[in-house]
Amino acid sequence: MKAPIRPLVRPSRLAPGARVAVVAPSGPVPEERLQAGLDVLRGWDLDPVVAPHVLDRHGEFGYLAGTDADRAADLQTAWCDPSVDAVLCARGGYGVQRMIDLLDWDAMRAAGPKVFVGFSDITVLHEAFATRLGLATLYGPMAAGIDFIKNTRAQEHLKATLFAPESVRTLTSTGSALVPGRARGVTLGGCLCLLAAEAGTPQARTSARGGLLCLEDVGEETYRLDRYVTQLLRAGLFEGVRGVLLGSWQECEPYARVRALLLDRLGGLGVPIVEEFGFGHCEGALTIPFGVSAELDADAGTLTLDEPALA
Repeated sequence: MKAPIRPLVRPSRLAPGARVAVVAPSGPVPEERLQAGLDVLRGWDLDPVVAPHVLDRHGEFGYLAGTDADRAADLQTAWCDPSVDAVLCARGGYGVQRMIDLLDWDAMRAAGPKVFVGFSDITVLHEAFATRLGLATLYGPMAAGIDFIKNTRAQEHLKATLFAPESVRTLTSTGSALVPGRARGVTLGGCLCLLAAEAGTPQARTSARGGLLCLEDVGEETYRLDRYVTQLLRAGLFEGVRGVLLGSWQECEPYARVRALLLDRLGGLGVPIVEEFGFGHCEGALTIPFGVSAELDADAGTLTLDEPALA
């Protein structure tokens, strides 16, 4: 039997004046959105520093923010800089899978824990930070993301998580129980298609045993979502899972169809499942900590953390 997931090391919360590095491990970043995001961070009395290649664009593949080597170097340099308290991703897109094997995990482990924030394609790094560094991370809005720049709810929830995490120990969804019940476990997950794409790679977990698995996606047809979930079911990821939190399904097919698919594929697990939990690619997205012990109450639509997301 595969060992259950354990709580991970929680990095320290941020304080006014903290230095935060902004990196772009995936897609290219529009400069005006980056500047708007930096203004928000400065408004929080943070000291944002932009990695050298954040505004790069790959010469041949325009969906990448510069070369794989440069994106990896930016992340590693920021992480290993002792003056940096947190690393925030600028945006998602695609590209982490191309650069992740260029990172020096021994050097990053030696640098010690710090806050890491991102979502979508950054799912790949959340998994790697868990398996390679044993570190809890934050699945939340990114520095140059439209939602982060323009949505007060998304901003304020991330800010509270960073500076006063005890104030957001209970996260409340706007949805309801797809499958009722309560469960305890350790949070993990991310973007469904990336979790499926990572199956079998060195950084990916082979089981969510003992976990509360968080899933969301964007811009996918229902048959593709079916394929991703079925792949993870067949690969054994859901074996021993304690509960499932379903986030947003923006730009997918009508939600009734997506809901029917998720119930068909996951309803037989016999664990509580809550839908429309309000994280991922949606307006006003909540910041979800990964790697922390929590209780899911599907009927109440709540996730209550045993400890604050950050120490």
